[in-house]
Amino acid sequence: MVRLYGLLFLAEVVLGICALISCLSAEEGQIRALPRIAWVLIILIFPLVGSIAWFVAGREPAGDRPRTARPVGNGFAEPDRRRQVAPDDDPEFLSSLAERSRQQDRELFSRWEEDLRRREDELRRRDGEQDRPEV
Repeated sequence: MVRLYGLLFLAEVVLGICALISCLSAEEGQIRALPRIAWVLIILIFPLVGSIAWFVAGREPAGDRPRTARPVGNGFAEPDRRRQVAPDDDPEFLSSLAERSRQQDRELFSRWEEDLRRREDELRRRDGEQDRPEV
C-alpha cells in the first residue's frame, strides 16, 4: 500500500511540474479563462486538481492554435506594422554607412594633401633660404 501511495504521489508531482512548465511557457494568446499568475497559483496550491484544470480548461488545444509567425497578443487584431529590421540587415543603413565612410575618407585624404603641400612649401622655403649666400 505504501508503494502505491508513493507512486501516486510521484505521479502527482510529475503532473504538477509538467503543468507548471506548460503554463509558464505558454504564449499569452494560448492561455484561456484566467491570467497566467492565477493558473500558476492554482497549480501550486492544488497540484492535482490545478494541473488537471490547466490541461483541460487553461490552455488552448493544440489543434485550435492559430499558425502565426508572431504571438497573438491580447486577442485583438493588430494592424500590420512594418517589421523593424536590425541595423546590420537594413540595406538603407548599410548604404548610408558606406557613403559616410567614403565621405570621411575623402575628407581625410584632402587633409593629408593639404598637410603634404604645406610641408613641401616649408621645405622649399628652407632650401631656398639655405641656397642664398649670407651677406
